[in-house]
Amino acid sequence: MVKVREKQTAPETIVADTPKKPAKISGVNKFENDKNDDKLYFMALGGLEHVGQNMYVYKYKGKYLVVDCGMGFLEEEIGAGDVQYCDTTWLEKRKKDVVGFVLTHGHEDHIGALKFVWPKFRKPIYCTRFPAEILRQTFRGVEIDFNPERDIIEFDHHGATLHLDPFEVETFHVSHSVPEAQMLIIKTPAGKVLHTGDWTFNDGNPIEDPTDYARLREIGSDPKLLACMCDSTSASRQEPQTTELQVRDTLTEIMKNAPGRVLVTGYSRSIARMKMFAEAARAAGRVAAIKERSNPNPVPFVGLPEFREMGINFGYLGKDEVYLQSEIKDLPAEKQAIFLTGSQGEQFAMLTRLCRGHVKEMKLQPTDTVLFSAIIIPGREQDVSYLYNKLARMGIKTHTIFDTDHLHASGHAGRPEFERFYDMVHPQVSVPMHGDYINEMLNGKMAMERGGAKYMMVVHNGEMIALADGEAPYVAETIETGFVVMEGETERSTDDPVYKVRKKIATNGAIFVTLPVDKRGFLKGTPEVSSVGIFETDDTGFMKRQIQIEITKAVDKLTKTERKDRNNLIRAVQIATNKIVRASLGADKKPQYSVHFVQK
Repeated sequence: MVKVREKQTAPETIVADTPKKPAKISGVNKFENDKNDDKLYFMALGGLEHVGQNMYVYKYKGKYLVVDCGMGFLEEEIGAGDVQYCDTTWLEKRKKDVVGFVLTHGHEDHIGALKFVWPKFRKPIYCTRFPAEILRQTFRGVEIDFNPERDIIEFDHHGATLHLDPFEVETFHVSHSVPEAQMLIIKTPAGKVLHTGDWTFNDGNPIEDPTDYARLREIGSDPKLLACMCDSTSASRQEPQTTELQVRDTLTEIMKNAPGRVLVTGYSRSIARMKMFAEAARAAGRVAAIKERSNPNPVPFVGLPEFREMGINFGYLGKDEVYLQSEIKDLPAEKQAIFLTGSQGEQFAMLTRLCRGHVKEMKLQPTDTVLFSAIIIPGREQDVSYLYNKLARMGIKTHTIFDTDHLHASGHAGRPEFERFYDMVHPQVSVPMHGDYINEMLNGKMAMERGGAKYMMVVHNGEMIALADGEAPYVAETIETGFVVMEGETERSTDDPVYKVRKKIATNGAIFVTLPVDKRGFLKGTPEVSSVGIFETDDTGFMKRQIQIEITKAVDKLTKTERKDRNNLIRAVQIATNKIVRASLGADKKPQYSVHFVQK
């Protein structure tokens, strides 16, 4: 059972019952059962030296606390389908000693993998009401034994204390691009660490209080602060943070001068941006709306309509601030302002579908103005470029972060915010996380130069850092980690041979050969040859005929003994085919081969 004490004037405290006896574990490192080991350990299963797939593990006295469980950005070269997240095989072997999942905020790269990972652990999920509602709606479309009343434990987004023995986790509010983001202070008898989650200092955000600077200064000035695990995403940005109020003013000016409809695309979960969009529309004499889905039937997906409802239900948006596009479609174009998805060029997002003419009830017009109120997430450049160019060809005026100032307020700190942060926070050890290598290095360098950190640990996923008060940190153990790709109902690792074959076929094509042979391995007819991406498939094709001839010659040259082994026949087919393919298409062409046998 979990006991919850209502928050009064002090931060809320949530207490999990203490197990009577520590579980015994076999086949793990020597510290697991060592009662005299007083170190606190930190490791990332994902989230270091890359963006996305945030999943962090703290260990103390053989118990494990998981912070965040996010999806990643699929790499196109994988040739895979749906989503990517951390391989939790190592942690699954220790699942009875996992005390729970604590979530810092509601972005997909921090909570999106729970629907795949949680069923393997079935441990309590601790979070504020905003990510809790996202998870309720997400799990509603997943056929697993998940009970939101039992499996999600909400804590107050203004601050709370969670007792997950042997860990005590204190949370406090920090600014980000999604409501109710939290920093964590993770405490054990070995010491305490500050885990920032995603953060920035955006004090011009009218839907929430600013970052709890008082608590940040208090924990940051504690000489016993072992370490700071700090987000690094935008550490290289030199300009001061744009505020949401500045974005509102920019949107207002553009809306006042636009000749027709104004379409604004941004992140669905950014309720503050939706609020600023609505205020800008009203100031410009327009009516704000979101573009709802074309399909009226319910779908197991949490998108823009659901986030609008959450904003209204939680009091971040007024009931009549943002309508549906279907409710304002008959207004004159110069009175309409529409917020919609697609800032990253996602295949099924509304702006992408509008650019392709796939939305029956709404068509783009040359008098429209489209605003991209978002950065381009790494890996999405090609998709966004398609939208930019498509809109330009249609004669539609666009505004992007590359040509318009203060069009987007980032949820991640840049150098000016990091300088303020490390003026307040002075850890013994800096552990930069979440960001590419150069941003992690810049983060750690500022922690040492400005925050007085004595040590910096820029490590890889799977490297477990040992922390102790006044002692040098070190990598105590290296765990084998990796990522899982989910395609439909199938889980695969990113280095699965299936993906290697897909990539090879995509770049080099494939050749399929059927050999009619008898039981001794002698040919009993002409080999059948077909291909994907190599040659024409008709019966009279020149390359096809040459390959058949070369295969016949190669097989005929094999001795009686060699023919008995079908691997020799396959090798002969590959060598013979390569001779023709490379002569015609170049020496670097290496198609995938598939050889089948028909017994004659």
